[in-house]
Amino acid sequence: MQLVRSWPGILLVLILTSAGAPLTARAAGKVQLYGFRMTPTGQDASRFSRYSWGGGVSVVAPLHRVHDLLAGVAGFEAANMLSQTTATQDRATGLRVEQQTSQDYYRFYLGGQVGPHGHGFIRPHIGSNIALIVYGITTDVVVPDDTDRENEIRQNLRSRTESGLGWDISLGSDFNILDKVAIEGGVRFLKSFGVPQQLGAGSMRVEPAYFQVYLGVGVGFGVGQDRADE
Repeated sequence: MQLVRSWPGILLVLILTSAGAPLTARAAGKVQLYGFRMTPTGQDASRFSRYSWGGGVSVVAPLHRVHDLLAGVAGFEAANMLSQTTATQDRATGLRVEQQTSQDYYRFYLGGQVGPHGHGFIRPHIGSNIALIVYGITTDVVVPDDTDRENEIRQNLRSRTESGLGWDISLGSDFNILDKVAIEGGVRFLKSFGVPQQLGAGSMRVEPAYFQVYLGVGVGFGVGQDRADE
């Protein structure tokens, strides 16, 4: 626990140390694709969801007027939080019927991050975002055809979409390769507000939280001129 608590302090020291290094050129922004594993934490999330996998895309744009220590961030990510199939079989005919349920999670976020965005190889950062969270759930009744899936009979039982607000805080670092490619990893704590429990009719509202571990690859853009020439 002591090591976990010390991470923000260690990251802050790295940021300040990097900030003290000579800045010879303007930083590049980056467009990044990443994958993640999201784990529910707290009672609300643990009761109504389980760990899930997903992916996203983000754009990081450094602000040169503040010595590239601050960057704007915008992104989108999606994960499948529930994929469940319940099968029943008629004893007389042997006909199998499946109820397939899928719950998806989408997040549109906007915020910023503090840390060096120059030409160094290791660039740690701390960030925070506000987000629009969209949950969608679909339940289908399916009579499958085991020999040809295209011949299955599918009927949508119900579909519903709900939205809420959220925020996150993140700790991470990227490894900058010649301002062209950046490999980034980190962790995020995410919180959602006003989310309907499993999107069921007349359900209570919950405020789930998640821990997210992510790994991504970015492509740099917009490298500026040397500051020494300005």
